[in-house]
Amino acid sequence: MSETTELRLGKRGEIYTTDKIRKKTGLTPGGKAIARVEGNRLIIEPKLDMLKLLEKPRINVKPISPEELSKLRRELAEEIEAR
Repeated sequence: MSETTELRLGKRGEIYTTDKIRKKTGLTPGGKAIARVEGNRLIIEPKLDMLKLLEKPRINVKPISPEELSKLRRELAEEIEAR
């Protein structure tokens, strides 16, 4: 079930959230977020860094082969180099 909360917009379009929303979503002041538009909806999600991803509980984790691990490491290295 979703909740509705009225938020305030700043003069330059800043969106101000509430502490309750930040705690529920994992958004942190000074952190990064990903925003996407679906129709007329704005969806904002926290951008997790590698440390945060490691802290998340693993559910139904399947072992991967050394080849798959090498591929993932190459992709991660390419992404880091692109930044």
